[in-house]
Amino acid sequence: MGYRKLSVIVPVYNERNTVTAAVQRARSVDLPLDREIIVVDDGSTDGTRDLLPALADSKVRVVFHPANQGKTAAIRTGLAHVTGDAVLIQDADLEYDPDDWSKLLGPLLEGRARVVYGSRFTGRRRNMLLWSTVGNRFLCLVTNLLYGSHLTDVETCYKLFDRRVLEGITLVSERFGFEPEVTAKLLRAGETILEVPISYVGRTRQEGKKISWRDGLETVRILVRCRARA
Repeated sequence: MGYRKLSVIVPVYNERNTVTAAVQRARSVDLPLDREIIVVDDGSTDGTRDLLPALADSKVRVVFHPANQGKTAAIRTGLAHVTGDAVLIQDADLEYDPDDWSKLLGPLLEGRARVVYGSRFTGRRRNMLLWSTVGNRFLCLVTNLLYGSHLTDVETCYKLFDRRVLEGITLVSERFGFEPEVTAKLLRAGETILEVPISYVGRTRQEGKKISWRDGLETVRILVRCRARA
């Protein structure tokens, strides 16, 4: 498939300090194809919503949720607006560097994969807390045991898809359930997920990090549930 446009979905919730820089970097990164950036504000209450209208232009579309519904809901909304041939998820917290997009796009544009994940554990990472490192390793182990895969980073934000592979997938999870649910359903559909190394600079909870150990438990439940229903 000749890819012409990359659709970048940016779910946002209370990221007043970073969202402007994140969108500007997403807008300016060098790409071999056209782009559209779909920013979905998930009911922010910290002033983020006031900043977003000024970011909208011919390449940036801003969509608002009236109330907080969770990251998965924001991604579902973004998917309803995409027009590109490829879809990438980009958080607004600047833990992930848009300069790594080219690493993810390479295998897709070369026809080596239709799904590419950016792995923080095969690339350079800084400031990842011990509990996060251990939790991510454990969730990858569970995924690989259940689905016969060899993934190193299921919970990575950087997930790139040929848009067609998402057309047959219905997302029903909440909060941060997108990561395990889409991974499980793609693996059950026989899709190969290729990983490439990316850089990562983590945040603390005081700096705005939102995911918690409870989301890790929910990830396990989603992985088991998707495996049992397949």
